[in-house]
Amino acid sequence: MESMLNKLKSTVTKVTADMTSAVMGNPVTREFEVGRHIASGGPGMCWRIYNGTKKSTKQEVAVFVFDKKMVEKYQKFDKDQIIESLKRGVQQLTRLRHPRLLTVQHPLEESRDCLAFCTEPVFASLSNVLGQWDNLPSPVPTDIKDYKLYDVETKYGLLQISEGLSFLHSGVKMVHGNLCLENVILNKSGAWKIMGFDFSISSINPSDAEPKYSCKEWEPNLPPLCLPNPEYLAPEYILSVSCDAASDMYSLGVVMHAVFNEGKPVFQVNKHDIFKSFSRQLDQLTRLSPTMLNKIPEEVREHVKMLLSVTPNVRPDADQMTKIPFFDDVGAVTLAYFDSLFQRDNLQKSQFYKNLPKVLPKLPKRVVVYRILPALTSEFVNPDMVPFILPNVLLIAEECTKDEYVRLILPDLSPVFKQQEPVQILLIFLQKMDLLLTKTPPEDIKNSVLPMVYRALEAPSIQIQELCLNIIPTFANLIEYPSMKNALIPRIKSACLQTSSLAVRVNSLVCLGKILEYLDKWYVIDEILPFLQQIPSREPAVLMGVLGIYKCTFSHKKLGIPKEHLAAKSLPHLVSLSIDNNLNLNQFNSFMAVIKDMLTRMEAEHKTKLEQLHSMQEQQRSMNINTSQTNQSEETKRTPSPGNQVRGHFLDNEGRGDCPDEANMSLTLEEKQRLAKEQEQAAKLRNQPALAPQSIKPATPSTQAKDLTSCLLNNMTSLGSLSLTSPPRPGLIQGSTISAYPSTTPMGSMASHGYNPTMGFQTGGQGMRPPGPGLYGGMATTTSTPNFGALTHNQGSTNTPDMSALDSLFTSNKPKVSLNQMAPPKPTPGTTATPWLNQFGSAQPSQTAPMQGAPLAMGGVTSGFGMQANPFFSPQNFSQPTAAPVMNAGGGLRHSSSVNNDLKDLFG
Repeated sequence: MESMLNKLKSTVTKVTADMTSAVMGNPVTREFEVGRHIASGGPGMCWRIYNGTKKSTKQEVAVFVFDKKMVEKYQKFDKDQIIESLKRGVQQLTRLRHPRLLTVQHPLEESRDCLAFCTEPVFASLSNVLGQWDNLPSPVPTDIKDYKLYDVETKYGLLQISEGLSFLHSGVKMVHGNLCLENVILNKSGAWKIMGFDFSISSINPSDAEPKYSCKEWEPNLPPLCLPNPEYLAPEYILSVSCDAASDMYSLGVVMHAVFNEGKPVFQVNKHDIFKSFSRQLDQLTRLSPTMLNKIPEEVREHVKMLLSVTPNVRPDADQMTKIPFFDDVGAVTLAYFDSLFQRDNLQKSQFYKNLPKVLPKLPKRVVVYRILPALTSEFVNPDMVPFILPNVLLIAEECTKDEYVRLILPDLSPVFKQQEPVQILLIFLQKMDLLLTKTPPEDIKNSVLPMVYRALEAPSIQIQELCLNIIPTFANLIEYPSMKNALIPRIKSACLQTSSLAVRVNSLVCLGKILEYLDKWYVIDEILPFLQQIPSREPAVLMGVLGIYKCTFSHKKLGIPKEHLAAKSLPHLVSLSIDNNLNLNQFNSFMAVIKDMLTRMEAEHKTKLEQLHSMQEQQRSMNINTSQTNQSEETKRTPSPGNQVRGHFLDNEGRGDCPDEANMSLTLEEKQRLAKEQEQAAKLRNQPALAPQSIKPATPSTQAKDLTSCLLNNMTSLGSLSLTSPPRPGLIQGSTISAYPSTTPMGSMASHGYNPTMGFQTGGQGMRPPGPGLYGGMATTTSTPNFGALTHNQGSTNTPDMSALDSLFTSNKPKVSLNQMAPPKPTPGTTATPWLNQFGSAQPSQTAPMQGAPLAMGGVTSGFGMQANPFFSPQNFSQPTAAPVMNAGGGLRHSSSVNNDLKDLFG
């Protein structure tokens, strides 16, 4: 890699050094920048041709340089002869001005090392193109090496040389004297130009008389650069030292022969014995063999044979040669017409440009791009001709590559994009919009092409607007989405609302309908559909255009209209339009078909949503019921008391969250997420193993009578021993709403919420207690609750108190106590009522008192406690208690040290 870079660096350095040394010190470099070496030409191929630019105007030129080092081998006299001959030829060329002669941009300048002058941009010499690469850079440029002449180029090139000779012979009365391949230059456009007037001869007669030319005798001792090319000279020039216009025509015949024979002239001349060679050549020309001309086209073969005649009078003159049928080729005529355009008026030009599209496909691309295209773009300065030129330029652009388009066409098109008059320019551009958007770079599209489209939409001409709207869908896929959304669509909507033309309004709607697929769904819903409701026009065509947009949006897979928009906006608008009096039956049917489709889809979507919602709710309900039943069964196993049934009842009602109107509500994303979480939680609960409470073996009923009081006191004594270290519990205040019964649920949770998250509402209140055998029948049950709590929370404990002594207190066949019997009896003298009993407002009645007539409060509880004792009817029961019981390590409540004393007071 490094060697390649070094080689490239050395090559560039060498070329730069050669170029610099070639023109160093020459005055030409003060005004022109000299570029790379591109070709060679002139007498003996002695002129090196460089490309260059003028510093002041950046105009492209060709710089011809003759390095004096080429003649260092000659003596001073010969050197001076060569320099003077070259200088004479350039000076003669500078004085002559004709389209067929090479145009000189800057006259000859001489320095110590070189001669230099500037001409119009040049491609190469005809000799280079035909394979003679003397004095060319190494390696030979690829564009010259691979160059092949097309027939139309050859025909028109020979025609141009003939026209140049006609100008010299008839107009200037001059003989060129050295017409050969080296002295024919192809300019950058491909035109053939004559140069090399080193040996030209002017007429010595006055201009109005018959021209007469004096010829110098051939001097074989002079350097080759001081003599014309003998292979192209007429025989009379050498043998009889005479020449005239016919001598140039002989040279033209040899040039034509060489062009069709890969650059080879008719005869090879021995320059050391020139006279003998020409004598032999004269004999061969007298008996010219047909095989020598077999490569020349048949239609021009006879003319070439006449040009090579040994008799000058037989040779046709230059003016006659320009009129031979061989040059009547359509391509050659077209190229010739372009060269004479400056002589034509606008009417003739317009007729020619109209017919040109028929000819362009028949011409080679290189000829069209490098010959015809520059001539066309040069006419853009004439606004009246632009509508006739532009179709041809765009036709050429279709055949060009993107690089050629950007390099050769776009710079000339950019100013035309901004022209608004005549209006045909916009029409032509709009018709070729796909070509412009395909080959124009994005930056130029943004800066030149799209602004032209926007101007067309805002043009005062209805025809322009209508055509623009019809064409926009054809290239909508090439427009960037931001440009379409922010610039194009607003102008289409404006054209629809502000125009008075029905055609423009309808085309606007049709255009919108065709480009909907390139827009975003929500942009269509938020911008396009609301715009339809702003259209005041009620013509049937406009209404059908509105319907078309709705239908496209509704049925397109990428777009679609949500059912909410259908119900709230789209359907009401379409229904109101469908009953317009301007619509006929078929149009009304079209409206109704779209409306029915919308209704059907809306119904299906919403029904599906509701079915899904219903299914999810049913699934959730069944899961909640199963969870509730599982929890209830587990709770029943742990505590088979009626209070657990109450908690299960409330859990069933509250936990499901069943609402009559819930099925009719829309299922939002948050609701779906909540239901999904609940289903996941329920699934986790189902997968957890069930908690099996420790079974308690019921005590075997004893057949012997027991002293209940002594048994109870013994049990309470063992119960109190569980919390001997517990602090004394504060006494309860009369009328307090805090439940006096211990519970397995922490008191702080019950007091703060009144609701157990797992089991429903707290059941420790008296109002929810089931009826017992006596007024205080539940008291014994409540008193034993800590032992059950210990079983629930600490199943590993084996210190279970014996509760068999209380079995007789829970018999269900005891008679009920009436309200009158529940009145507090008078205390026995010597007995003091405890505060624990005073909170109920009554003393303990006899266990044998009848209770059949006692009215029941809520939940089957006797009404002797009143509503104040029920936590679900007294808001005060949900307030924070003044002193919450403290849980012991086993999960039960710590009892005060006065529990045994209270029980002794209660039971005697």
